[in-house]
Amino acid sequence: MTDRVMRAREWARPVRPARREVLGSVPQLEQGRPPLLFVPGFGHGAWAFAEHWLEHAAGRGFPAYALSLRGHGGSEPAPEATLRAYAHDVVQVAAELPRRAVLVGHGAGALVVGHALARYPARAAVLVAPVLGGWSTLGAALRRNPAGTLPAAFGGGLRLTPRQLFSRELPDADARRYADRLGRAGRRAQWALLNPDQPEAAVGRPPVLVLGSPDDQVVPLSALNRAARRYDSAPLLFPGMGHDLMLDARWREPIDALLDWLDKEPATRPGA
Repeated sequence: MTDRVMRAREWARPVRPARREVLGSVPQLEQGRPPLLFVPGFGHGAWAFAEHWLEHAAGRGFPAYALSLRGHGGSEPAPEATLRAYAHDVVQVAAELPRRAVLVGHGAGALVVGHALARYPARAAVLVAPVLGGWSTLGAALRRNPAGTLPAAFGGGLRLTPRQLFSRELPDADARRYADRLGRAGRRAQWALLNPDQPEAAVGRPPVLVLGSPDDQVVPLSALNRAARRYDSAPLLFPGMGHDLMLDARWREPIDALLDWLDKEPATRPGA
């Protein structure tokens, strides 16, 4: 067994177990498609995907589940959670699904998925508006929302405004309602975004799709391009949408594009 699969550190310092919230929606008829596991970004919970995408994916024949990382949504509080603990949550939940899953990470959840892919043999992965960390990401956020971003650089909470997250097509009442549900990530995990460890190579080299918007007020287009180049691809873009594609007014466009890609990708077709 290789060191990549089993590490001395994981035996000596195992991640503490935590109660995790998992929401799901399954098709009325089993079609043999791989399950989707949605991983929300920092501050978001499984509710962000349960609002639209879970039921929509199930309606197209894909069993769909969303995880609240520890400390988020209805999962167990975890103020000192780390990126390693978040990746552990993803791997544990994915391993409990009936078939090998497609991992879908949004925002900083895309970085968590990147680390999980080094431990879990996913059928495929999708990175939605990926926040992969680094000082350039912080710099872009500081320019757009200094009051909400600066405290996060010193261990405080990151406060994103509704207009950083959503397009103006989404009614103000809905934008405020979603923004009011946001929590905060663990202090250590949030710090790790400033100088993140790069994810190791994915087990089995699954196909990876990057989705985003050139009008995202959190992730600049240059970051989307860098994320896609890491996986030898180009980002699939949805102009006019905000950072939270799964909640924005035109939420159907990216989820349909994601599911269309899975339908065409040989590794994710039924029976593959």
